[in-house]
Formats: sequence, C-alpha cells, structure tokens
Amino acid sequence: MVTSETTLLPDPAMPGAVNPSDEPPEPAEVARALDRVRAGESIDLDEATVLLGVRGDDLAALCTYAGRVRDAGLEAEGRGGQISYSRKVFIPLTTLCRDRCHYCTFVTVPGKLARAGKGMYLEMDEVLDIARRGAEMGCKEALFTLGDRPEDRWPEARAWLDDHGYASTLDYVRAASIRVLEETGLLPHLNPGVMSSDEMAWLKPVAPSMGMMLETTARRLFTDKGNAHYGSPDKDPEVRKQVLIDAGKNSVPFTTGILVGIGENRAERADSLFEMAKVHNEFGHLQEVIVQNFRAKPDTAMRGVADAEFDEFLAAVAVARLVLGPHIRIQAPPNLVSPEECASLVKAGVDDWGGVSPLTPDHVNPERPWPNLDALAQITAGTGYVLTERVAAQPRYVLTGEPWIDHRISAHVQALADPDTGLAVDVNPTGAAWHESPWHENAAPATSPTSTPQAR
Repeated sequence: MVTSETTLLPDPAMPGAVNPSDEPPEPAEVARALDRVRAGESIDLDEATVLLGVRGDDLAALCTYAGRVRDAGLEAEGRGGQISYSRKVFIPLTTLCRDRCHYCTFVTVPGKLARAGKGMYLEMDEVLDIARRGAEMGCKEALFTLGDRPEDRWPEARAWLDDHGYASTLDYVRAASIRVLEETGLLPHLNPGVMSSDEMAWLKPVAPSMGMMLETTARRLFTDKGNAHYGSPDKDPEVRKQVLIDAGKNSVPFTTGILVGIGENRAERADSLFEMAKVHNEFGHLQEVIVQNFRAKPDTAMRGVADAEFDEFLAAVAVARLVLGPHIRIQAPPNLVSPEECASLVKAGVDDWGGVSPLTPDHVNPERPWPNLDALAQITAGTGYVLTERVAAQPRYVLTGEPWIDHRISAHVQALADPDTGLAVDVNPTGAAWHESPWHENAAPATSPTSTPQAR
C-alpha cells in the first residue's frame, strides 16, 4: 500500500507529456471521407481519423453534416430543436483517490485536508445540506463525484470508513444516495470511478444513472512513464472498457466520454469513439458521450501542456456524432469554452450541455464556473435551439422504465419526469421513502459485494 503524499509526477516538459503531432490528412483522403458523410454513409476507423484532422472549409462542412445527423435523431424522438441539460448539485464525496492522473486538480492528499480542517470524506450532514439547498433551487440531480477507492492507498481513508461504519467508499456512496433520495428527492448520478459488475448491480437500485469517462483507449498513456495515466491503476483502458461492458450487462443508463488533448493521437481518438460505439451497439445503454477538451491546470504535472486547440476539439465533437449516430446524446461542458465556442459546438452536433449547477462549483474544473442558466438558454436560443431540462437519466430510459430504471427508484424518477416526454417537470424535489425489496426477481443484494475490479 502506498502511503506517501509525494505524487512523483513527471516534469511537464518531459516528451511523454506532450501530445504527439499528427500530420495533416491528404486532400484526396478528406474528399473521399466527406463524400461518404455527405451521402449519409457510415465511416470506418481510417476515415474517422482523417476527419479528425480537417480544418477550415472542410471542418465547416463536417460540422454541418454532423449537425444534420443530430437533428434527425432529435426529430425521431419527438424532441426537434431541443438541447438538454440537467439542473444538478455537485457532491464531491471525497477528494482522495488511489490514482495519480497527471492533469487532475480534483484530487488531494490527507495531509492537505487535515491542514485545511477538512475530513477525509464529506460527512453525511454535509451531503444532505448540499442536496437540500439544491432541491430548494429546483435541482433534480445529485452528482456524486469522487476519487477511485482511496482506502486502497490512504490509511486515513480506511480509518474514516471504519470509524463511520462503512465497509468501503462505495458502501458510503450507496448509503448517502439512499439518504438523498429519502430526505431531498434528488436523483443520484454516480461517478465513483471503476466498478465491478456486482458493484453496479448493487448500486443500481439507488441511482437512475451512472458514469465513468473512458477517456482514451491509448494504452501507452497508461504504460509509458511520463504520460497522463502512468501510475494510475484505474486508468488502464482494458479495465475501463470492461466497466462499459458491465454497465451494459446491468442495463445501467451510462454516461462516458473522451478527453481531447491528453497525449492521444487522432487514430487513438478515433479508436476510442469506435470502442464506445461497439459497446453501445451491443447493449444500448450509453445515454450520453461527453467530448471534453483538455485544459491545463496549475500545480499539476501537465501544467505546461498546451490546451486542446478548439478546431481539434470541434472536429472531435463532429466525428463523435457521426460515429455514434443520432440517438446517443453528445455532450460538451459549456464552462470549458467561450459563449461563441458553445455556438460552434451546437453546429457540430452537440445536443446536451450535461449537468449545470446554480449552487455548487465544478469541483473538477474549479477555475471554470458554469454559465448562468439564463445565459446558457440565451446562447442556445442564438443557435436556433431551446434549452430543455431533463433529469439524471435521459428521456428514453425514463419512459421505458425497467430494466433501465430499477423499480425501487421508479417513483422517485416519476415524481420529477413528465410521463409523456421523460423530460423534467417544473417542480422542486421532495424526499420519499426508499425500500429494499429482496423478493423482486431483479433485486440486487442488500450487502456490499466483495468482488472488486482488478487493475491491470
């Protein structure tokens, strides 16, 4: 077990921390790929890689075609002209983690928490205070974001869990989710990192949706010293791909995505998109795919790496739309770009802004506040679309119910969702009882599973 608070991260000037350069695609390759897109034909991995490198007029054309695919999907679902978002609170249950991602500013170490007079985890009263204040402001989602299994690295985390009567961090996540459901009515969206299949089945009765970023399938970023995921056991792409598969097997409405500009090349970026498409085609469970641009942060090992260029980011959004099709919501965080760039993202195929909070900051990107909801509505309207509120699970999963929404939280979801559209209704949540029902044929075990995913 590693207990040192020294992160041993590389110098940001190390070659391994710099994005590899990609040569511009050949004009003939671009023309062929755009012709296929224009004709409504699917693209393969090589063509997607080419399109990720287009710029100028070719990029504008690519975005136009991607926007048309998005519009066709919205129309087919009776949601033409809508860009959705979720009004949420951000609950950083713990900022401890067993990983050492070189771009992360969310995670800290026990000594810093102690010096700041903070606990290793939020206390339950703190969790409920955030959720209650959010409910008073009309929030409907409680986003639980936290580090991966900090008790495996930090004795202080293990001691906190023992003192509070929890077997694991995920045990506390489940307990906090139940309290939030019962006392505030907010719907938990769980983002605790890598989970086993048994753990997802155990958590599903307390949350209508879960998520974990795939980030990239580029395994060299995990295995090679100096790269973004070196030293982070949960960032092995093979482990993360298995999480996506297990989420599908458990019929969990799931949010995943890629990071653009953390050292991957275009072929690796395209491969990541095709990996998500493959898993979704088998299970149909990927409700949202986030395409997120890398932003360098001070006091991280990658502080000297350039931010992802906007055109590169824009091309990734458009290609994601083409690869993933019309029915998966493509999401981009509106706080990581300018208002003008938000408009360009809509043109490229975005149809969801993700969770936006009127109360809590973005603890993962604290230097980038979320836009005011009125401002976001105005930005969206300026592109010809209407900002529309949803709940934590996307409408098609809400309307279908089981097997996507566990029967133990169906009443909580139905209290906040329109029965005809599956979108959010204009109410403030109120708490409602939650009960285990082990007699139900699909009931998950009431006790914490003992299996944990193996980091490779």
